[in-house]
Amino acid sequence: MEKYEALRNYLNRFDSIAVAFSAGADSTFLLKVAHELLGDKCIAITAKSPGVPGVELKEGEDYCKAEGIKHIIFDSEEYNIPEYAANVQERCYYCKKYIFGKIKEIAEAEGISAVIEGTNKDDMQDYRPGLRAVQELGIISPLLECDFSKEDVRNYSKILNVPTFDKNSFSCLASRIPYGEEITPKLLGKIEAAEEVLRSLGLKQYRVRVHGGEIARIEVLPEDIEFTVREVSRRVITEKFKELGFKYVTIDLNGYRTGSLNEGIVK
Repeated sequence: MEKYEALRNYLNRFDSIAVAFSAGADSTFLLKVAHELLGDKCIAITAKSPGVPGVELKEGEDYCKAEGIKHIIFDSEEYNIPEYAANVQERCYYCKKYIFGKIKEIAEAEGISAVIEGTNKDDMQDYRPGLRAVQELGIISPLLECDFSKEDVRNYSKILNVPTFDKNSFSCLASRIPYGEEITPKLLGKIEAAEEVLRSLGLKQYRVRVHGGEIARIEVLPEDIEFTVREVSRRVITEKFKELGFKYVTIDLNGYRTGSLNEGIVK
């Protein structure tokens, strides 16, 4: 439990904390530890955005209610940022700068002295320009500071009975659209509905990458590819995806991998 104790000692430096809470495995674990230490002096702040599926927001609300944590949800309109809508390569920077700026404003209005977020050391292996915005705004990344990997987060979450210990990895829906292709709330809603089809089939780790607004490229774990292309699953997926407006539905034979649309980008 050395890393866990190091994290507790790190968080004990602050008299009050606001957790940027997405309901994912990292931020939920961080919220659990911070709330155990600080009680009512720890709050959760969540952005309600077209880029985040409604099921994620509901899970976050339910968790905070069950734990008795004050949870502030605000409407996020990052789609109005020109660089975000144009989906430039630095899109994540502009998005994070806007969202974390809002979170910081809310925290200050609530009298909270520190804002923390859930980046872990494994996240540094991918292209994440949003981390620059986090640093510029003075947002703190305790898991990164205490050398937590994703596996550490899951292992300690299981020990602490945090329900997200085995939750699939998630990222904003905008990451499903290749750089340079326009992002709209309508397209994000289309992607959310498509991924809900996969979730309803029992798949846990998946992505629906959209190319040109018409091609859906499905990524699932390699061991789930056979299930996905079976006649029953394939028929459900193709019918539902066609109803959503996709002309072509494909399976990526490489399987799911984090940030596949970042492949080839030099960090």
